[in-house]
Amino acid sequence: MSGHSKWSSIKHKKAAKDAKKGKLFTKLIKEITIAARMGGGDINANPRLRTAVLAAKAGSMPGDNIERAIKKGTGELEGVSYEEIHYEGYGPGGAAIMVQVLTDNKNRTVQEIRHIFAKHGGNLGESGCVAWMFDKKGLITVDKGKIEEDQLISLALDAGAEDVREEDGFFEIVTRPEEFEKVREHLQREKVPVAGAQITMVPKNTVALEGQSAEQILKLTEDLEDHDDVQSVAANFDIPNEFLEKAS
Repeated sequence: MSGHSKWSSIKHKKAAKDAKKGKLFTKLIKEITIAARMGGGDINANPRLRTAVLAAKAGSMPGDNIERAIKKGTGELEGVSYEEIHYEGYGPGGAAIMVQVLTDNKNRTVQEIRHIFAKHGGNLGESGCVAWMFDKKGLITVDKGKIEEDQLISLALDAGAEDVREEDGFFEIVTRPEEFEKVREHLQREKVPVAGAQITMVPKNTVALEGQSAEQILKLTEDLEDHDDVQSVAANFDIPNEFLEKAS
């Protein structure tokens, strides 16, 4: 499919660093809390909560933390009330960026997000300014070393996936949002070791960036991901592997 973006593979590597820094737990707890608040605390009846809990377990979050986050979401325990907001904007070179946040203070968060965009040569836009450049998709990642490509393609497509593609040590399985749970559960039954699974925004097309624009967009997206309120970042830029190797 179109829209293959280097930001996708960069995020895989960044997730490991976030886990070490403890940021991952904070973001996962917020997601579990709001998923429970919006759809209830039963993981069997709440697909979003089930996905969040599985991600938390994959990140080695203790069960007590998961249970407390669910109870805070359902109101059984007192907790912070988070609001889910999507911001849209442009980065250097005209790259489109979408940012999902969970915040308890949207006025503070929007000011900080706007500052990050401006600091790295971008600008925060109006709602809807870039959303049309993305499709909402399920994205499931599998470590290349854990399964043969032909086997994974067969399993994923049989379960209803749209596409399987390869990127920097990972296979990425793309699904329609409504098929996401079915595909993920099918892979689980077949003992496929899933490294990550989420509903996200996938770019329809990409913008090729090099030089200063590439340096700025990498710093911009990394700073956005590092923000405590940011749950996910989707971007439509593509950068040559040679440049990424030098940057890392």
